[in-house]
Amino acid sequence: MEKFVLSVLVENKAGVLSRVSGLFSRRGYNIDSLTVCETSNPQQSRMTIVVSGDEYILDQIQKQLAKLVEVISIKKCEKASSCQREMALIKVRAEGTNRGTIIETCDIFRAHIVDVGIDSVVVEATGSEEKVGSLIRLLEPFGILEYVKTGLTVLDRGSVVMK
Repeated sequence: MEKFVLSVLVENKAGVLSRVSGLFSRRGYNIDSLTVCETSNPQQSRMTIVVSGDEYILDQIQKQLAKLVEVISIKKCEKASSCQREMALIKVRAEGTNRGTIIETCDIFRAHIVDVGIDSVVVEATGSEEKVGSLIRLLEPFGILEYVKTGLTVLDRGSVVMK
């Protein structure tokens, strides 16, 4: 199955997120990640939805989303023509001897240590899904205590604006 990224501009009203996510669950489609934020226009929000499937499933999702009154526009985002990023916070076991190696590994990925504890550090990493995933894999031998990721956020390259 292929992953698709949809950018959906919606009215910023209570219940819209519930209606969109309900549409997916009623039809048995899974949402791999969902990011929602108010836009520069406080009456609109942008949803970045990552779904897995084939072209037929994607087409069905787009048609069903278009039927919702609160949906203003829908765009399939291509990797080559958009900036796609996610952020992760990763809590890593960092005893005295490992701490330096963890910091060096984070520096290679341009990740930042945002919290230091007696026996752990919290790392903030931003980048492509692949970059964040690679950092997580490299930190695993030190002992990842827990992590959380935002899911993808996407904007088209150039002067194209979603309306």
